[in-house]
Amino acid sequence: MFIATLAVSIPLTLILIVSAMGKVRRDPKQMSTIQAVGFPADKLWLLAAAEVAGAVGLAIGLFWWPLGAAAAVGVILYFVGATAAHLRVRDFNVTASVVLLLAGAAALVLRVLSA
Repeated sequence: MFIATLAVSIPLTLILIVSAMGKVRRDPKQMSTIQAVGFPADKLWLLAAAEVAGAVGLAIGLFWWPLGAAAAVGVILYFVGATAAHLRVRDFNVTASVVLLLAGAAALVLRVLSA
């Protein structure tokens, strides 16, 4: 079960880091999405910080399962919020946020089962 946890948590961690870097660097594609959902650009660092925290928690959580479980819950909540933000403005392009939400849920279940 731990190998499955690694197979989900490591890619999710890397995706979160890349996404956070895009927000810090103000990647044009991410900025257009951020503007479309109405998130204030001056608060973008909060999203990046949440993604980094989730990534670090998932990585350290591979060695200490309670942190991994807590980080996975945080990732799930982050992507619930992201999905809701898209749906609020009638942007139904939520595939990425739903897939990452499901990856967070898988990381949580696998981390708890492999504890």
